[in-house]
Amino acid sequence: MKQVVEHQSDVLVIGSGAAGLTLALHLAEKSQVTLLSKGPLSEGSTYYAQGGIASVFDEGDTVESHVTDTLVAGAGLCDESVVTFTAENAKRSMEWLIQCGVAFDKEETLDGDSTNAPYHLTREGGHSHRRILHAADATGKEVQVTLQDRARAHPNIQVLERYNAIDLITSRKLNRPGNRVLGAYIWNRDAEQVETVKARFVALATGGSSKVYQYTSNPDIASGDGIAMAWRSGCRVANMEFNQFHPTCLYHADARNFLLTEALRGEGAYLRRPDGSRFMPDFDERAELAPRDIVARAIDYEMKRLGSDCVYLDISHKPADFVIKHFPTIHKRCLEFGIDITTDPIPVVPAAHYTCGGIMTDLHGQTDLNGLYAIGEVAYTGLHGANRLASNSLLECLVFARAAGEDIESQLHKIPMPDALPAWDESKVSNSDEEVVIAHNWHELRLFMWDYVGIVRSDKRLERALRRCIMLQQEIQEYYSNFRVSNNLLELRNLVQVAELIIRCAMERKESRGLHYNIDHPQQVENPTPTILQPD
Repeated sequence: MKQVVEHQSDVLVIGSGAAGLTLALHLAEKSQVTLLSKGPLSEGSTYYAQGGIASVFDEGDTVESHVTDTLVAGAGLCDESVVTFTAENAKRSMEWLIQCGVAFDKEETLDGDSTNAPYHLTREGGHSHRRILHAADATGKEVQVTLQDRARAHPNIQVLERYNAIDLITSRKLNRPGNRVLGAYIWNRDAEQVETVKARFVALATGGSSKVYQYTSNPDIASGDGIAMAWRSGCRVANMEFNQFHPTCLYHADARNFLLTEALRGEGAYLRRPDGSRFMPDFDERAELAPRDIVARAIDYEMKRLGSDCVYLDISHKPADFVIKHFPTIHKRCLEFGIDITTDPIPVVPAAHYTCGGIMTDLHGQTDLNGLYAIGEVAYTGLHGANRLASNSLLECLVFARAAGEDIESQLHKIPMPDALPAWDESKVSNSDEEVVIAHNWHELRLFMWDYVGIVRSDKRLERALRRCIMLQQEIQEYYSNFRVSNNLLELRNLVQVAELIIRCAMERKESRGLHYNIDHPQQVENPTPTILQPD
């Protein structure tokens, strides 16, 4: 019999990207933190983020302009108070990153010494100014590596790698007084056993759910775990119909998940049809610098109209040394596939990229469940509305992790450690000899979500998707009840739950706005409101 393992911590942080690491580092000065990572510490969306982080550093720019650009991109569904809060706290969050050692690019100087030079700011779609701080085209990697190195070295942070969070443990589930999170069941992937963590506070920083789609720019871990766990624990979710499809992912049989940053278009790249002609000026006066939802729909329209497998992103008209200096990662990666971006157009397709909805929180990241926080892509704060403005994602992670940290810290002395939690019971389950069921259901789910709940939707497609989703949920729940857990089973269980939430939100929105486009409801309604779902 395997030994029962119970961990104990002041704060359990589930997720190890920019949001989770930032929260852990802020809290670790005064508390013990357990940081849970589903894979290796670096294997999350933060590591692969290329473009940068939006913040007002230029004297000609203003916080008010950043707010306006965010509200415009959000298509009438942003919470203006949240947008203002985020933009006002952006510079302070960036200065903290810089103090941590994150090396953002600086302007060149005549003497070659950039020590005191201003930061190089780039511009991306939807922004009216250059305000994107970046580290070449690998900003996320620079942020991730810097913060994870600090977390590993901190004596008050316990890092658990290759652990899946299974479900939250709450007082209500245990028939104890109140409604508070007490910890979580976690699956040790290496030991293949379920363990328990009890904690005064739990923070979900698990990222988004783009793996619910057949084609995605996200790493494999983006399976909606936090959203599904919070929903099963009684938390509301909002705006799950707004899934951002990044317009430009590399189209190549061997180039799985490789995203081509929006900064390429910010620096002058054109989108072209297979015949070489540009098409974005036909769709929007901002052309290639239009917000992502407009660009993604334009590409989708052109591909379907022409029967083409892809369109092309072309920056070859820029000087080769400029391209290589600004986009070294992309240049190197494309060369591996025989594409020289200094001379050749790059074949691209849209792919699911970002979940704009999520678990409802307040300005401190607090959810409907006492003691449970949600930060980063897993959360719905009201910042993104119907479409996320480029380079506001890592910013949200930093600003709200800091706010959550301050809120948790103010309560630490008031909340006692929970009593012992019951161990995981697997006395009535067995090892599965039917892994093919998981593989089949996994493929079916992601395919019908892509076909029916993708860039362009209809009432009939959504109805078909919901019927298939409910059938899959029944199969997966039966499987979950009878067999021991595995990584694929846990992710599939969460993905099918998130798929249902996406479909139900999409069915409730009887209009087309931002990232949600329904051919049966092409107009916008007046006075739109967020789509909010409440668990039974």
